[in-house]
Amino acid sequence: MTMSRARPGFLLVATATAAVAVLAAGCGTERAGEQAAPARGAATPTRPAEPTNFPCPGESRTPSSTATANATPPASGGGGPLADHYAENHGFREPFPLYGQHRCDGLAAVQRIKAALEPLRRRGDFAPESIQAALTRLGYPADKVRSYEDGPEAAGFLVEAAPDTLCVEGRLSPRPIEATAFGGYPDHSGCEAPSGGH
Repeated sequence: MTMSRARPGFLLVATATAAVAVLAAGCGTERAGEQAAPARGAATPTRPAEPTNFPCPGESRTPSSTATANATPPASGGGGPLADHYAENHGFREPFPLYGQHRCDGLAAVQRIKAALEPLRRRGDFAPESIQAALTRLGYPADKVRSYEDGPEAAGFLVEAAPDTLCVEGRLSPRPIEATAFGGYPDHSGCEAPSGGH
């Protein structure tokens, strides 16, 4: 009777494969609410310091920390697993705030645009073509200015005031002109709000 013997190499490979499988099964088993302890001697991660602002020319009060477009905070959805990832999944829609000199440039652009549109507001001229003409007279290229109807007596506008760094968005109506500056969006260049999702 002949006995088959297992080759030593086969046993070594089988043992190593089993060990890797056991180790891999333990990966990603952190439970909700638990935080991994930092390794002994490892530096604890710190949150980056928020950029500071300074008063801009003509500004008498303490500057706000940001100058952004009308970004509404996401609805909480009452908590639960779906609400946990809302901010993560919709962060691409949040415009970049402006800080420091960029914030001052944004406030200056807002004031110039409001001044150019004020005569239209007083006349009750809310035609997108009139807004486009007024803003291109300020020196903004026609392809960097977008104006559109926004109700029976209102129009919206969006201006790329400086490539990839400064956007001004607003609304012209019988009420005081609304306009805010922001620094674009995370997932693409330009000033258009992203329409897709991920």
